[in-house]
Amino acid sequence: MLAKGGIRGKKEKGPTPEEAIQKLKETEKILIKKQEFLEQKIQQELQMAKKHGTKNKRAALQALRRKKRFEQQLAQTDGTLSTLEFQREAIENATTNAEVLRTMELAAQGMKKAYQDMDIDKVDELMADITEQQEVAQQISDAISRPVGFDMDEDELLEELEKLEQEELARELLHVGDKEEEPPIKLPGVPSTHLPEEPGTQGYSLVSRT
Repeated sequence: MLAKGGIRGKKEKGPTPEEAIQKLKETEKILIKKQEFLEQKIQQELQMAKKHGTKNKRAALQALRRKKRFEQQLAQTDGTLSTLEFQREAIENATTNAEVLRTMELAAQGMKKAYQDMDIDKVDELMADITEQQEVAQQISDAISRPVGFDMDEDELLEELEKLEQEELARELLHVGDKEEEPPIKLPGVPSTHLPEEPGTQGYSLVSRT
């Protein structure tokens, strides 16, 4: 038995966002062409009114009336075009936002799947194990790089050096008086020969003797 009202038709599916955007773009192109046409007609009627001027006032007024109608149509077309552009931009933004949300959802699912087999306790345990192994490796590296047989205490070396310095100082003090005295300096002797007397000194010698 058929339902009251006959067979109900299936509900028509609405256009997809892409289809709606494409339809809006096509309508915008039509309105832009209409704008260009109206602008041309306005200029024509304006030239017609100027041409007749005061010569044919009736024809000039009719041209101005047509110009006013074209201007009204142009204003309506501008408003309609703005509304269509707003709708298209809104759909484009909604489409972009929907795509972003889908991408974020996929990323969240991928991250969830990546971490589904991970346990935070196991991660902490793994990091602690890695840290311990690094410390062991460092200790092994230090042990390998340490020179064999030369592990000496620096304090002991300093103490030994101080003893050597004291022994050397004592040895120098003991040998201070053992140095040989230098021989005295010999001065030249007085000559034994008499020097010849100068002329004029003989008479003086005779007088002084008497």
